[in-house]
Amino acid sequence: MTIINHRCAVLGKPIAHSLSPVLHNAAYRALGLDDWFYDRHEVGESDLDGFLKGLDSQWAGLSLTMPLKKTIQPYGEPSNKWARELGVANTAVFDWSAPNASGVEGLPAIRLYNTDVPGIRLAFDHAYRVHGVDEPGDRSGEAVIIGNGNTATSALAACTMMPGIGHVTIVARHPDGNAELEPLAGKFLPGEHPISILGMDHAVEALRAADVAINTIPGHAADGVAARLLDAAPAVKGTLLDVVYDPRPTELMKAWRRCGGLAIGGEEMLLYQGMIQVWLMTGIRGEDPQSTDPADRERNEALGSAMRQALEEAL
Repeated sequence: MTIINHRCAVLGKPIAHSLSPVLHNAAYRALGLDDWFYDRHEVGESDLDGFLKGLDSQWAGLSLTMPLKKTIQPYGEPSNKWARELGVANTAVFDWSAPNASGVEGLPAIRLYNTDVPGIRLAFDHAYRVHGVDEPGDRSGEAVIIGNGNTATSALAACTMMPGIGHVTIVARHPDGNAELEPLAGKFLPGEHPISILGMDHAVEALRAADVAINTIPGHAADGVAARLLDAAPAVKGTLLDVVYDPRPTELMKAWRRCGGLAIGGEEMLLYQGMIQVWLMTGIRGEDPQSTDPADRERNEALGSAMRQALEEAL
């Protein structure tokens, strides 16, 4: 019988659908971490305090889904750029040797990270590399984001990390629904007018010009955009990431491919944000995916391969 000495889990409500345990446990097996285990727990906003205070030193970290990405903030210290800038964290890493920086009695130091943003960036990097696509350069490219909710904020942040993106267009049903987007683009993208926010009726026109496109609206909500794209039948040139992975492929992905573009599903974002979480929670390395050490690269390739295989089998 395997003895578990290190525990991690994903929290959220609802949580039964989460594929994070599939990814993380596959990573532990690939890394030879036989005494690590990752689980899921249904925890709402009102339950978080009690859950955290019931943990012991076996616990190394947590993944946070909705509605906890902001609820976790008072318990920890933002420890990477996007956790600080966005006030949103999907990852908590425990240090039981240090006191809680927020002064919460009974809790260890908790470092908070946002791995969603670099996860989106790495999903595009992988697609470009595998499919031989040239990334736009010199801030000359156009990005289009469908939707303007919390995921769109992370998508915009990821676009600012792409050296080829100089302008972002948001298309949304309610264009004035997210006051964070314009300041975020203004802070991290050059130029006087780095962002345009338009109604959904401009979606096809915007997508035609996109070098990067990210759909952030869930389920079948983008099916209407897909139908209009097929009706107009424009030639698209960019790479689409649809954060949805059920259904798979989405109608938007199928339409995008029929119009000549490269489309990747939300499982790519899920995989890479999860990989960074594994690095952080196990202490193997920091969140930066770049390394010149051949041993690091070999280990990360093996880790990514194991996580991808497990995810494909689960889907």
